Amino acid sequence: MSLNFRVVLVEPLYQGNVGSVARAMKNFGFTDLALVNPCPLEGEARAMSSHARDVLEGATITNSIQEAVVGANLLIGTTGITGSKFDEHIRIPAFVPRELKKNLEGYSGTIALLFGREDKGFMKEELCMMDMILTIPTSEIYPVMNLSHAVAVVLYELSGVEAGETPLADAFDTKLLMEHFSQLLKDIEYPAHKKDKTELMLKRIFGRARLIPREVQTLRGVLRRIQRCMVSNKKI
Repeated sequence: MSLNFRVVLVEPLYQGNVGSVARAMKNFGFTDLALVNPCPLEGEARAMSSHARDVLEGATITNSIQEAVVGANLLIGTTGITGSKFDEHIRIPAFVPRELKKNLEGYSGTIALLFGREDKGFMKEELCMMDMILTIPTSEIYPVMNLSHAVAVVLYELSGVEAGETPLADAFDTKLLMEHFSQLLKDIEYPAHKKDKTELMLKRIFGRARLIPREVQTLRGVLRRIQRCMVSNKKI
């Protein structure tokens, strides 16, 4: 059993940053890099990667986030903007890297660490894909970090995490659980204007809970029981 961290850069703009990320990954013992629609990777990227050119050249290049995170049990998105009155349900609760390390100790599986674009981060719909939100506390005087520096800070904290024998639930099974909850909300005529927000909150709750396979199946069993009781009561 092992705990693998995949660094996913979403549409990186500068090849120097990509090369520097590869270097930071090798500094802390990570090799799994995925790039979503990256900028051209030429001489500058290779130069900045230095002795981590193997990480750069071994990167998976995809056209979408969905392709980049295939096989990942948890999606963790990084953001420099945390909870506020605007869209606060999308960006909270936000963990810092040290807290994330504690939460993942003892588990096995693949964790995708997603970093947004240098100029505008993640789109709203992309943040909604995340199971957890990660942020790095910075000075209010100058809170914006360079992409490669942010990756280095996160990987430094996670480099000593100890895997265990507890497997994280498969992403496909978790997706089925979310679809099951979505159907139940329809069955109980949950207010339509609250449904999306509630589903996102449930997704984040499950992400923080670090569900294991048996827990997912138990929750789905409870939902099926509720739905059967609802059908029986309607027939009375």
